[in-house]
Formats: sequence, structure tokens, C-alpha cells
Amino acid sequence: MSATATFQPVTTGLFTLPSQPGDPNIAEPAYQIVRRNGTVTPFDGGKISVALTKAFLAVEGSAAAGSRRVHDAVAELTSQVVSALMRRSGESRLFHIEDVQDQVELALMRGEHHKVARAYVLYREERNRERAAEQKRETAAPSSLHMLAEDGTRRPLDEARLAQIIEEACSGLEAVAADAILSETMRNLYDGITQDELALAPIMAARTLIEQEPNYAYVAARLLLDRLRREALTHVEGYPEQATQSDMLTRYATYFPAFIRTGVDAGLIDAELARFDLERIGAALKPERDLNFQYLGLQTLYDRYFLHTKGKRFELPQAFFMRVAMGLAIREVDREARAIEFYDLLSSFDFMASTPTLFNAGTTRPQLSSCFLTTIGDDLDAIFKGIKDNALLAKYSGGLGNDWTPVRGLGAHIKGTNGESQGVVPFLKVANDTAIAVNQGGKRKGAVCAYLETWHVDIEEFLDLRKNTGDDRRRTHDMNTANWVPDLFMERVALDSDWTLFSPDETPDLHDLYGQEFCAAYEAYEEKAARGELRVHRTVRALDLWRKMLTMLFETGHPWITFKDPCNIRSPQGHVGVVHSSNLCTEITLNTSKDEVAVCNLGSVNLLNHLDENGLDLSRLERTVRIAMRMLDNVVDINFYTIPEARTSNLRHRPVGLGLMGFQDALQKLRIPYASEAAVEFADRSMEAISYNAISASVDLAAERGCYESFDGSLWSRGILPVDSIRLLKEARPSVSMDESSTLDWESLRKRVRKVGMRNSNTMAIAPTATISNICGVSQSIEPAYQNLFVKSNMSGDFTVVNAQLVHDLKARGLWDEVMVSDLKYFDGSIGQIDRIPDDLKALYATAFELDSAWLIEAASRRQKWIDQAQSLNLYIANPSGKKLDELYRLAWRKGLKTTYYLRSRSATHVEKSTLKGTDGKLNAVSAVQASAPINIDVNAAWGKACAIDDPECEACQ
Repeated sequence: MSATATFQPVTTGLFTLPSQPGDPNIAEPAYQIVRRNGTVTPFDGGKISVALTKAFLAVEGSAAAGSRRVHDAVAELTSQVVSALMRRSGESRLFHIEDVQDQVELALMRGEHHKVARAYVLYREERNRERAAEQKRETAAPSSLHMLAEDGTRRPLDEARLAQIIEEACSGLEAVAADAILSETMRNLYDGITQDELALAPIMAARTLIEQEPNYAYVAARLLLDRLRREALTHVEGYPEQATQSDMLTRYATYFPAFIRTGVDAGLIDAELARFDLERIGAALKPERDLNFQYLGLQTLYDRYFLHTKGKRFELPQAFFMRVAMGLAIREVDREARAIEFYDLLSSFDFMASTPTLFNAGTTRPQLSSCFLTTIGDDLDAIFKGIKDNALLAKYSGGLGNDWTPVRGLGAHIKGTNGESQGVVPFLKVANDTAIAVNQGGKRKGAVCAYLETWHVDIEEFLDLRKNTGDDRRRTHDMNTANWVPDLFMERVALDSDWTLFSPDETPDLHDLYGQEFCAAYEAYEEKAARGELRVHRTVRALDLWRKMLTMLFETGHPWITFKDPCNIRSPQGHVGVVHSSNLCTEITLNTSKDEVAVCNLGSVNLLNHLDENGLDLSRLERTVRIAMRMLDNVVDINFYTIPEARTSNLRHRPVGLGLMGFQDALQKLRIPYASEAAVEFADRSMEAISYNAISASVDLAAERGCYESFDGSLWSRGILPVDSIRLLKEARPSVSMDESSTLDWESLRKRVRKVGMRNSNTMAIAPTATISNICGVSQSIEPAYQNLFVKSNMSGDFTVVNAQLVHDLKARGLWDEVMVSDLKYFDGSIGQIDRIPDDLKALYATAFELDSAWLIEAASRRQKWIDQAQSLNLYIANPSGKKLDELYRLAWRKGLKTTYYLRSRSATHVEKSTLKGTDGKLNAVSAVQASAPINIDVNAAWGKACAIDDPECEACQ
């Protein structure tokens, strides 16, 4: 029987999905279907099941009728199609009939119903030919579509403007076609479409093409700009208004003062900004820079950063950057000139301030700092004050690192009640729940990381906090955790000797000691324990505890491994305190105490923007760093402090953290594979240049504004710069292996530092930059490329990401086509197994899991010699085993790293393996690795639960 002769599936009006929650055959009434004639009908679910059933009958004949197997298959396929459509529809809640049929076809192929899928494809092709022939016979009729305006009136659809906007969005971009976008857009329109849906339609049309040509990411962003312009101009002007990008060349200057007034009147913008010379400021805006956004970056700003009232944005991109710049320049003498200087740096993407600064600069609550570190005291008042402080700090976008080591352990004596302590874990549960409750006004989840030192008697329970089994009252599923590991423990692991656990109420000085002083005190307490002079203690095999640390890191992604001694020995501020923990993302290493909450203000240099034909553009980099350091220093004085201990600490020490992003992009532009000595050398030289200029800029600020209060006695005051402090670490731990070479004139800088002083106690830290790198359209931080084609998930949704440089290279060699797109999807964004790609490109574009993480550690060690704080260093391991993890983290310790961050295990995510046009990639959590025995990792429990790349639920990645 011919399938094409008898197969007549229902192809109109698909899906009436549910009024009953959870029923896969019913959808919310808001979902609609656009038929081919442009009419819209409710999304009717039963008809997909009918169509699928007819497909099976067409192929299998009467044997399929009444078959339980066919019935179950149809039900499952229908559910898959519905889920895919609802997930992909996003804001529009609208499907085109062709999209539905694409998903039916895809579901059949995935379900390996190959004969049925073939019949379905053939039927669609036949109907397409019939419709094309019929269309040729008909005379083209003028469009009768209407748009429903916001005031409820119906207006004829302005097809000319729609075409103009799409043409303008494609202008100046190679390999993009306005006709393709317009055609796809028109296919999805219907009579009575709302203005918002009309604005969304071309954006969605452009999005589907990004996987074929990366430049469509710019097209989609420019189309989103049109939607944003209408929203913002209407809000500011007070009446319906819209403009093209070319209109904005003159409109921006007049819009900007109105924007400031609107924000001030709404209570969102500091009234002081209205007292700037707004005519001068508005004239400095550069509208053409709106065109530099890619879709992911602009959509992220639209969803989370731009100011809005009642859900309507009134802030355009260049106004956003200028608002931030004005907020950072508000106390400058010539504040207009400084604001314009700061704006130029931000809007060019040469440098980007951190998320809290972008959220809050220029507003009525300018909490601009990124990271806060606290030490929790050992009594109820101190513990709950620490939790309250967490809430107050998180409210305005601060990320938190808590040092919990002083809190006495399980079984310790409580003098006031003559009872026994329940240990630190129950209080960590409260801190976890507080982080969830305080979600920064819905902008992002509260985020906190708890640190505990390895000698604490509760350390083993601490390791289990993120497990999904056991007593849930002793689990913290939403809080990050990190081990604060002393060198002595690592030495005991190497010797396979014993390790003693103590309760800090009986060993209080261990918390503040490091290096040889810690070793002496620790061994003295071991002797006291052996004599029975301590109430709470326990001896374990150091290697067994190390194995459990690595096992939990692999199974749950936590606790991270961070090293106490290098953080303190190389700290410039050891003369006035102790570093007791790092922060939420392991790059900040500042002192904390009961009187001081450490604060750090972050921003990152876009390394890609500082390359020219000769490599690193040192003069441009020097300018960027000089201006950036001034911006970061200004944060200290402008900042809105929610607790007094943070204000005291920040004004006294003035630490800032200048970092970098776009490292992988820079390597690829320079044609340097990440796994190479040349890449390690570039990491060294680029960080040396940033370090030299950051320290020099801080000296210049000290000459202008004065030294920070606690400068005297610091390593800086003794002429010991970060690169010089390596020798202090080598004296304390001779086994450390760090390169000490340099190329710049450091001796002259040392003399300037000692003579003039420093404005900032700390100057550098490399943060993850996951969100601000999206804004700038570059690779995040120092990360290797995760995949060359994947779908990135964050709080703004799912976004197709393609390595544009790879596409450029493949085009140059005649290799970029639909087959290549399909291959990239099949191999999860890796080109290593695609035979027709040359070996030089395979090396250059190797993805994170194809690299030996030893290269990441070596590059990080070279950077660490120049940095006075630390770096967020993710490690990747494709086929984990106990032996590999052991070697990796011991190597990190030997190479002098201060901290490590997430362990990423393969395969946390995959690209949807679809070759249908119009289908997007999708991340699916399908980890499937198991570990081997050397470190006794439980192979039944180890499912690779390390944080998925860009997990939207993982705030540390945002």
C-alpha cells in the first residue's frame, strides 16, 4: 500500500491542550495556531493525535487500528510535540502550522518510527508542491492584515515599515538576507495581531537562522532594539512613538534629558543626575554603538538591567551606559567630562563593570559592590546577626562568602545551657533558606557560599550538604560550599598520615593562624587531644578525607577546593588581619573579622578588544585600565552600604578587583590553541600588562587622592608586589612550583609604590563574568570554549550560541554548510570528530572537555603570580576517575593556585541533534560519566552533578 496515497493527516487547527493541570493533551487557552491563510484558531490538541494515528495507519494498515502499542506511541509522541512547542514559543504563545508539523516530524524521527516519518515527509512535500502550484495560478492580492494597537484600535498592517526595519537590521552585515526574515515573519502574522506580537515576530524569525550564520545574532538584536525603542520612547514621550535606528542618530540627544526626568519622577534615578549638564551629556551619546550588541547580550539587558516602571522599559542602551557612567562620576570635580570618559569605556565594550554596578549606579540605592565576605561568630547573637547581614547584603545584588569555621562543632559543650551543640550544619540550613528568600527583587536569586576549614570536626557533614539523599534538614541544596584547606592537610595527604579534627571553641587560635605558626599550634593541639585534654576531637586518615572531598566535589559539584595558606601568605594585608575565606565565586581573598565585612568592587577588561595586528595593544590597554581603576575606586565612596561593618572595611582598605574576559576569543584571534605553551605565555604576558597598569593606576590615584588608610606595614609599603610575594610562599612551602619571569620595568614601579603609596589595598581579581561577557558578546573570563555550537540557558531564556570565528574560518575553506551545522549538533559542538575539518582548526577550536585541564592550571598559575587576589578557575574533565581528580587538584596546589571553582564533568549538556530548519538547539541535563576506583568514588552515585554550564539556577554563573 502506498503511504502517500492513503495518508491524509489533519493539518489544521492543532491542539486543544488542557484545562486540567498536567494533562499533556490540553493547553492553556492563550496558545493559538496560525493557519496558512493567516487566520488564527485556538491551539487544538486532539488533532495532533489524530494526525499521528493516521500516519501509523497509512504505513501499518489495519493492524495498527486498536493496537495498544500504537496508542501508547501516539500518546507519547503527542506529549513530546506539545512540550517542544510550548517551550519554544517563548513570549509569543503562538505557533504556525508549519512549526507544529516540523515538531511532529522531529518526534517521529527521534522515536525511530522511520517508515512513518518518511511517509509524513513525503506527504508534506506533495502538499507543498500543490500549494505552490495553486499560488502561482492565483493573482497576488494586497494584504488585508490588521494590527491591534495598544489602545485597542485596529490599523492596517504597515508592511512597508516592517520591511524597512528588517532591511535596516541587516544593513552592513555579511551573509544575512532580509528577504528570508521578512518571509518567515509574514508567515507567522495573522489578522488582529497585537503590536507586541508584531515586534516579536521578526526577532523570532532571525533567531532561527543564527545556527546557520552567526551574524543573525546581530540582526535579532537590532530587531529587538526596534521593540525597545517603541517601548521606551512611548513611555518617555507620553504618547505612542517609534523610531528607526537612523532616526535615533538625532533623537538620542533629545530623548536623554527626558529619560533622566522620567527616572527621577519615578523615584528610580538619583535626582543629582538631573543636575548634570544634560545637553553636553546627551550630545556625547553614540547611537551607532547600539548596533554592536548580539541578541543574547541585548536580551539580557532588556530582561534584567534596563530601568522600567509597570513592566515598561524606558531606558535605551546608550542611556543605560551613560546612567551608569554618571552614577560613577557623581563625586568627580569635572563630572561631565569624567562621565563621558566612563561612558566611552563602557559603551565600547573595552571594559564592563560588574552586575551590581550596572543594576544600581545612578539610582537612589547605589549598592555597586559585587562581593561581601563575612566571619560568623560562635554564639547565637553573632550567628543570627550574620544571617541577617546576609539578607541585607543580598537585597541589593551582593554575592556572599561566609566563613563558618569559628562556630563550634557537633557535641561541643554549651556553657549557658550546660548542653551540647548541634554543630554548624543546622545554621547553614537557615543561611541557605535566607538566600532563597532574598532574591534581589526578582532580578536574580540570592547567592551565598559557606566556607569551612578542613580541621573542623563537622567537616564530614559539611561535605554532604549538597547531597540529594539523607536527612533534608541537614542539606543545603541552594547554597554553594567550599573547603578552606591548610597546607598542612595537603602535606598529610601526601604522606598518607593521620589528620585530627577539632571543635573551634577548644582550638580558637587555629582559625587565625597559617603557615608555620598554624603547624606548630595544630600539632600542639594534637598532643593535647592525645592526652585527653580536649572534649571534642576525632582522628581520621588524611587520604580518606581527601578522597571524600573529591568524591563529593564530583558527585555534587561542592564543596570547592580553596587553599588557605597561599591566600594569606601572599596577601598584601597580612599585617592587619587574616583571610578566612573567599567569596561566592572564589576570586576574592580579603580579610574578615567580627568588626570588618570585606567588600570588593569588580569590573573586567575585554581582552579581545585590546588586540591589533601586532598582538596585545599595550597603549589601549593602559588607557582602559587607568580609567577602569578610577571607576572602581569611585565605587568605594559612592556605595550604598547596608551594614556598617562593610562601610568601615571598604573605606579603610579600598580594595577593588579588576579582571578580564574574552581570553579564549583573544587566543583564537591570535591563532593560538589553548592547549599550548604559546597560550600559557599569552596568559602570562597579558596578565602582567594588566597587573602593571592596575598597580600603576592605583599609585596615580594615591598621588591624587591619598593612600588607603591601612597602607603602612602592608607588603606594598615594603616594596613587595604580587610577583615578589611568590618567594614568601616558596619559603613557607618549598615544593611550590611557580614561574617568576617578567618582561616589564617592575623595579621602577616598586620604587613608585614605596614612595607614593597605593590607593587600593587590592587591585585585581578574575571573576566569572558570565553575564557581563554576554553583554559584550565575548567568551567569559578565562574559560576555554565550552562548545562551538550550543544553546545557552540563563534567566533570560535559551539562546543559540555559535562560534563566529570558527564559522569565518570554515567559510574561508569552503566547509560551512548545512551538513556542517548538522555535524556540529551531532558531536555536541565539537569539531574534533568531524573528518573533513583540518587538524590546525581542530587544535585551535578544541572545546573545554577536549583539553587537558593541566593546561588550564598552568595558565592560571602564570596569571596568579601577577594577581593580589585570586581567579575563578573552572576545571573540566571529560572522563573522570579518582586518580585524575587527585592528580588535578594536587597539581593546582603545587602550582601555587589560591582557589579553584567548579568542576565541570562530561557530559553535563548536549545540543539537540536536529537537522530540521527552524529548530533550535536545547540543553538537556544528561550526565553520564562514572568514576573509577583509585579514590573510591561511588560509581552508582557519581552522576556528574557538577554545575551545568550556564545553569540558570546557578546564580554563581550569572
